[in-house]
Amino acid sequence: MILKRLSILNYKNIRQTEVAFSPKMNCFFGNNGMGKTNLLDAIHYLSFCKSYLNTPESLLVTTDEELCVLQGAYLYEGRDEDIFCSIRRKSRKQFKRNKKEYDKLSDHIGLLPLVMVSPADSELIQGGSDERRKFLDMIISQQDKNYLHALIQYNKALMQRNVLLKNQVTDYSLFEVLEMQMELYGSKIYKDRVRLVEELTPLFNSYYQTICSSSECVGLTYISQLSDCGLAELLQQSRERDRYLGYTSSGVHKDDLEMTLSGQLIRRVGSQGQNKTFLIALKLAQFALLAKKGNTLPVLLLDDIFDKLDANRVEQIIKLVSGEGFGQIFITDTNRKYLDEILAAMDHAYCLFKVEQGEVCPLEEENETK
Repeated sequence: MILKRLSILNYKNIRQTEVAFSPKMNCFFGNNGMGKTNLLDAIHYLSFCKSYLNTPESLLVTTDEELCVLQGAYLYEGRDEDIFCSIRRKSRKQFKRNKKEYDKLSDHIGLLPLVMVSPADSELIQGGSDERRKFLDMIISQQDKNYLHALIQYNKALMQRNVLLKNQVTDYSLFEVLEMQMELYGSKIYKDRVRLVEELTPLFNSYYQTICSSSECVGLTYISQLSDCGLAELLQQSRERDRYLGYTSSGVHKDDLEMTLSGQLIRRVGSQGQNKTFLIALKLAQFALLAKKGNTLPVLLLDDIFDKLDANRVEQIIKLVSGEGFGQIFITDTNRKYLDEILAAMDHAYCLFKVEQGEVCPLEEENETK
């Protein structure tokens, strides 16, 4: 899959731009706050119908404007795909594929597989368990529509059960109906997450050790109440306590992904460089898994990934992303140095852009086909 051209109108600080891309490597440099991350975020939005940075919809539209428009022209398995999105203040967003509007935004998820590596990923290590569950859910949802459906239905039943709890409802038959649904969908969610972690871990270990050139052992362990007991039983046992709490305390919405370095939680023992290496290796493992199981290579977005890494780790990452196995890549940095090193190692066409005050300017004299 290739993003051939992107048009942006009033997305954050990018007022208007239309950019044509290389099918392989696209590099963007400029100072902080100029719009490099916003450009990548717009590409992410076209794949997932939301900002990677979880920016509220009202803040996506450029200040003093009423409408934001994103449009991407893709080449997908030999056919053209046109994706259109418009966001209006105080109105629902609109998504179209080849000029036909989606009935449900969830129907779009998975069409345009994408992996993004960003400084915001630090929340995967330092943030709450919900961040780590979202990470797992997004990977599986790109591969399995049934999983996304199960996730949506589970969350609906969960919300309804929480309403009953807050309202102190005592009719057990109402709880039983919702808990049957949560058991049905939650069981699939649990099994698919466990399988994903099992498949992801060896890839992740391999990338980590390649990047840091050491034998440090990193680990991923899926932690769930369902590993010891069925969800229906858990929910029944916790009804009285949940009524007192006012929310559902058991289920896959409470699960976590334990991240370790040398057997200890990385959020407690990892340095900045180790944390960054951990996250980059994890995302590259995600890419490898999606590439292996999908119909097309995902687009890879690398936003300011070299900060806080030593020269050896930077060199290894450059070797990885410049080699075979990757499709179209978008990469940003505040410094030309690392971008030039990547381009020098490339045997493919590339495009280089400067981003300044929301303007994306191709450097024609730098663009080159090898």
